[in-house]
Amino acid sequence: MLSLDLHPIFRSNRDLDTALRTFLVRAAASGEQTVEIVPGKGSGALRQRVLTFLAQPHVRKLYRSAEVDARNPGRVLVHLR
Repeated sequence: MLSLDLHPIFRSNRDLDTALRTFLVRAAASGEQTVEIVPGKGSGALRQRVLTFLAQPHVRKLYRSAEVDARNPGRVLVHLR
């Protein structure tokens, strides 16, 4: 499973959006079925930014579903198409 750790990318919304978009497109092109995005536990603000990004219609076309891991709330699993 491919993983994207967002801790070092937290600088700006633009950096975050670019990193997420690039990661999802590459993962989908490589045939991955599920990927992991790690915003970390913290206050939940970064996780919410990830979920907001994933909810955009043009991004939503890349995946079937996304969920916060029930056992680890610092991890978002994205199930690609």
